[in-house]
Amino acid sequence: MKFEELLQQRKIAYIDGGMGSLLASRGCDTSGISNLKNPEAVLEIHREYSEAGADILITNTFTMNRVNIESTGLDIDVEEVNQAGVSLARRAAGTKKLVFGDVGPTGQLLKPYGTYTEEQFYNNYAEQAEILAGEGVDGLIIETFTDLREAECAIKACRDKTGLPLVLSLAYTTAEKGGRTIMGNKVEEAAALAEKYGAAAVGANCGDLDPSGMADITRLYRQATALPLIIQPNAGKPKLIGSETTYDMEPEEYAQGVTKCIENGASIIGGCCGTTPAHLQAVIIITRDRQ
Repeated sequence: MKFEELLQQRKIAYIDGGMGSLLASRGCDTSGISNLKNPEAVLEIHREYSEAGADILITNTFTMNRVNIESTGLDIDVEEVNQAGVSLARRAAGTKKLVFGDVGPTGQLLKPYGTYTEEQFYNNYAEQAEILAGEGVDGLIIETFTDLREAECAIKACRDKTGLPLVLSLAYTTAEKGGRTIMGNKVEEAAALAEKYGAAAVGANCGDLDPSGMADITRLYRQATALPLIIQPNAGKPKLIGSETTYDMEPEEYAQGVTKCIENGASIIGGCCGTTPAHLQAVIIITRDRQ
C-alpha cells in the first residue's frame, strides 16, 4: 500500500509515538545510536507500536544527519545508522504497514545566527534523504523543526533527491498569534511552505503544547490549507523534574485531547515525547467509530 492509498481508504491514519523515552526506560541510548548498539530494543518498540495499531512506523533516525552527528561528536557512520534504522522499522512493519524515514533538525543555526549556510544544510539533508530512500522507505517525515528556513532546506532537498511522499511537521511553543515556533514562524507560513514543495501532509508535533493546545494549532492549519493534517502531540506539557524533562499525561486523557484535533481537521494521528503504544491504542479505541 502507498501513502496516498492509505489516506484514501482511511478517514484517520495512525502513526507510532515516542521512541526516545521508551528506549530510556529500557536503559538504552535515546537516539539513533541504539539502532547500532541496542537494535533489539528498537525493534521491540517498533513491534509494540505495530501491534497497537499503527499504520505507519517512523524510523529511529531523528537527527541522524551529518551536521548533527559531527557537531555533537558522535562516533557513528551516517549511512550505517540510517540504514539500520530503516531495516529495523521494516522488520517490524512487514508488508502491511508503511515505513517513513525520520528527518529531524541539525541542532545548529543558519547564518547570521549560526555558522552554517543554506547550501550546507541542503547538502546535509540531501545525503540523509538519499540514504533513507535507497533503503526503501515509503515516505519521509520532516519533523520537529522550529526554523522555517531550515525546514525549507530539508524539504527542498528531500523533494529534489527522492520521489517520495513528504510530510512536514513543525514544533510550536504557542497557539496564540497565529501559532508560533520558538523562532517565530507561524502556522500559515508552514502551510504555505508545504504547499510550495508539494508535501503530502503538514502539521505539528512535539513543542510546548498539550493535545488540547495542538487542537488549536490544527484549527489554524485547516484555515490555511486543504492538505491532510498530521498531529503528534506530546503526552502533556513538558515538566522539568531536576534535570529531566518528563511527560505524565495518561493514555485516556491524551486520547480525549487528540479527538479535539480530529474534530478540527487532523486525519493523521500519532504521538511524540512521552507517548507509548498504550497512548496510541487509547486513541484508536476512542476514534474507531469514525473510520
